Amino acid sequence: MIRQQTEEFEKMILSPFATLSSESKGRLTPIELCQVRTEFQRDRDRIIHSKSFRRLKHKTQVFIAPEGDHFRTRMTHTLDVSQIARTISRALRLNEDLTEAIALGHDLGHTPFGHTGEMILDKITQNGFKHNVHSLRVVEVIEESGKGLNLTWEVRDGILNHTKSGLPSTLEGKVVSLSDRIAYINHDIDDAIRAKVLSPEDIPMDCVDILGKTHGERINTMIMDTINESLSKPEISMSKEVAAATDRLRDFMFERVYLDSLAKTEEKKAIYVIRQLFEHFYEAPDSMPKEYMFFLECYGKEQAVCDYIAGMTDRYAVRVFHDLFVPSPWKQF
Repeated sequence: MIRQQTEEFEKMILSPFATLSSESKGRLTPIELCQVRTEFQRDRDRIIHSKSFRRLKHKTQVFIAPEGDHFRTRMTHTLDVSQIARTISRALRLNEDLTEAIALGHDLGHTPFGHTGEMILDKITQNGFKHNVHSLRVVEVIEESGKGLNLTWEVRDGILNHTKSGLPSTLEGKVVSLSDRIAYINHDIDDAIRAKVLSPEDIPMDCVDILGKTHGERINTMIMDTINESLSKPEISMSKEVAAATDRLRDFMFERVYLDSLAKTEEKKAIYVIRQLFEHFYEAPDSMPKEYMFFLECYGKEQAVCDYIAGMTDRYAVRVFHDLFVPSPWKQF
């Protein structure tokens, strides 16, 4: 079979530190193997065909409700992470299929309005809310009307642990975690300059000297440094110099863009929308779509409401808010 040929090919060409698809720890529910695709290729396809993945195109990355066509969304961020992670994995002879599946699924649990939505749901729910934990819940429980996508253990581990504080169990998961930071630091700078929140001259000169002046130069420096530092090692890392410059650039973005800038001018409105939606559906859970009645019965009111709101796109959240709380014009019959 084609799958078995691919599995044998992996054994021949991949690094001894790579995760072989034939040695996956398996799925929560065992299924018959595909004749063509490896287990990790199958996971990638399941994620791409999921409703949660499609909704990423209408979820905020940093700028809420941008008018320009070239600002990043959660979807384009995901594709950026996938491209960077695949480049690194291929160079290190890791399992590119596993890397891609983790990258494409890592942000499926993000809320409407980006980290603003995540912050307010974490604040108003008793059990808290973290997008990486919810991403795992999406693929294990929410997709397919409560059945989940039944992904392999390695992909689920990478999705859960992709954040800076996470500890992925595979090198492929570690590649995605680092690629996530490489992607958002650089494309958020690009968007901030496009929005005139920053100018190129604002970027700290010590970072420019090490990483480069342009968007492309900085990404290339980070990728090449990661590859060179991780060759023939059971670890994924940057050199001390590049890692320090990357962290400094990340801190700069928090200071100038993520926490207090023109990019956050709509944040209070977004918080108000999420809070009002949560309070409404918590008081009237039966008004949620029928498919969420299953989650209401199985996981309780707060979790079901949280699942519903977290799955909304920005524009759907605004539309539901408008329908619930904005008076409609009187129509003469």
